Amino acid sequence: MRVSRRLILALCLCLTARCLGQLPDRPIPAIQRVLIVTIDGLRPDLALRADTPTIHALITEGAFTFWARTTAESITLPTHVSMLTGVTPIRHTIQWNTDLALVHPIYPKFPTLFELAKHAGYTTAMAAGKDKFDALAVPGSLDWQYIPDTDKALDSDVMPRALAMLREHQPQVMFVHLPSVDNVGHAAGWASAEQMKVISNADRCVGQLLQTLDDLHIRDQTMFILTSDHGGAGLSHGPDDPRSRAIPWIVVGPGIRRGVDLTKYDKLNVDIEDTFCTACYVLGLHPTKLPLDGKVVMEIFDRTGEELIHNN
Repeated sequence: MRVSRRLILALCLCLTARCLGQLPDRPIPAIQRVLIVTIDGLRPDLALRADTPTIHALITEGAFTFWARTTAESITLPTHVSMLTGVTPIRHTIQWNTDLALVHPIYPKFPTLFELAKHAGYTTAMAAGKDKFDALAVPGSLDWQYIPDTDKALDSDVMPRALAMLREHQPQVMFVHLPSVDNVGHAAGWASAEQMKVISNADRCVGQLLQTLDDLHIRDQTMFILTSDHGGAGLSHGPDDPRSRAIPWIVVGPGIRRGVDLTKYDKLNVDIEDTFCTACYVLGLHPTKLPLDGKVVMEIFDRTGEELIHNN
């Protein structure tokens, strides 16, 4: 059944721009690429309290909320799969949180952002800090990837690979996962001095990615999303705990409104699945498996002269 799904996806897209040798039409032509960065375990209040000049600068440059919601499960692998498929864990079926010793790999039941992008003609890349992210590495969907052999790598393991991919290949759809904030949270505690220090380091990593976009002269072509998968309290994070479920969500790039706190829209709740849908929208991708649980967060876009209508 899995092979059939992949073949059906390819057939559904075979008359799209990739077969014609062109990328899809994009609603915001200036956005030619998407870079999603997730800081594992980053609770929103700690992102603001730590020494995070890059994150604070992004707030002024883009649209943001520190009240976005992850899945009710609030654990790493299911939430990241929701982030990159647009559906809840019960629908994409990746509901475990370890790297299972499977005879045959199991992939999400819904196409990932990488699959859709690759079929549409975009180049794709992923640099992740935990081995269980191989659940997102659907064969043929990633041009370049780094997934460690160990359960928990460090930000310092991920960043050289991510920066090298960016410099050498300039992938048009890229996902970077920084694991250390979560690692230290489990070891020393959320809001501990040790974790606050690692959050500051993650902020510097984000700055390195942005600086590389500048060096390559492609930042003005890129929609950059900074977010997380869950928060935490004590030494852990758990199902439907508000301290675990709230995540930051910051978007910057061409055509993105500047300095807009999305909580000004009282009926708007940003969910982790919205990352997938918003990325698909700007890339001109059209998921073939519907309905999705996420939505396009239209409120982030600069639509001067138009009234923003929320589609919730």
